[in-house]
Amino acid sequence: MPWLFLHYSSKFRAAKGISQQDEQLLDDLYSAARRLDARLESIERIIAADNPNWKESALPHQRTRELEDRREHHR
Repeated sequence: MPWLFLHYSSKFRAAKGISQQDEQLLDDLYSAARRLDARLESIERIIAADNPNWKESALPHQRTRELEDRREHHR
């Protein structure tokens, strides 16, 4: 998700058409996305400590793998 904010932030900056207020909003959204991602990773680690196979029981195997691949790709 953070890549989305980076993508549009760089597009607006290149176009020189973004206002200072919009730039601040994008920066705030990017920071919020990074914090949420970190929180999600923490929650996943806590759950995995209690139940190492929780992802397999929560989602079908293929969907779980797709989510893990996507997360690794965006780091």
